[in-house]
Amino acid sequence: MEVTTEVRETRQLLREARQKGCRIGCVPTMGALHAGHLSLVEECRKSVDFVLVTIFVNPTQFGPSEDLERYPRPLAQDLNACEHAQVDAVFTPEISTLYPEGFDTWVECGEISRILEGASRPGHFRGVTTIVAKLLNIVQPDVACFGQKDYQQQTIIRQMVRDLDIPTEIVVCPTLREADGLALSSRNAYLNEQQRASAVALFQALEQAEELLQAGNVSFQEVEEAMIERLKSFEGVDPEYAVIRNPDTLQEPSESLTSVVALIAARLGKTRLIDNRTIPITK
Repeated sequence: MEVTTEVRETRQLLREARQKGCRIGCVPTMGALHAGHLSLVEECRKSVDFVLVTIFVNPTQFGPSEDLERYPRPLAQDLNACEHAQVDAVFTPEISTLYPEGFDTWVECGEISRILEGASRPGHFRGVTTIVAKLLNIVQPDVACFGQKDYQQQTIIRQMVRDLDIPTEIVVCPTLREADGLALSSRNAYLNEQQRASAVALFQALEQAEELLQAGNVSFQEVEEAMIERLKSFEGVDPEYAVIRNPDTLQEPSESLTSVVALIAARLGKTRLIDNRTIPITK
């Protein structure tokens, strides 16, 4: 497994792989890898010959009061996990490599980047789309894999790739979960024992939303209210939003839709968790 830190050496490595006829796959991450990340590697491997993982804690997607400084960075452990997963190369640039002095060009999507997560975390998606655009430009992969857990993020990235004619196929992979339903996340490591027990609230609220929508004869607003109540019933869970949206636009859903997406964000102490579920509508 090759480990690179500079753009030029990364491009040279990928140029050599292409000369051998390899299709290139990319899995962008911020490190602190868990089984969910490794499932993206596994999915990517199905359609390419050469898998590159990027590990970069991107400062521009963190707000001033967020967890940039305490975000876990177990690089040696991550590299070991990548090697065991038979990753071909890992790109681990320094901040100064991707944001050199004088950097002042940004990629920003429209309304979809200003609602939900974008409203809660102003500037977050500008940081996400800028770094993903840079990584896709550096790597120029045939395929890039992202997780379903960050639903709004992958929706925005797919729009960016489409709007900017970036020739990379975006593959969205299912969320991996703990036995009790909690979505795997690097931020789960922040939870204390009581918070970890309460964190199952997000999964249970999504379960309730699906049950209500499948039963029919219930409004979207009633489902949202039920999700909020379920979240609040768990000790220490502070809901930020729990909404039903159009799965493509993330706008308010119409009654004609055949499916919707339920999206949740909640805080447990200083830790903020998100989750979602796409739900077919019973007519």
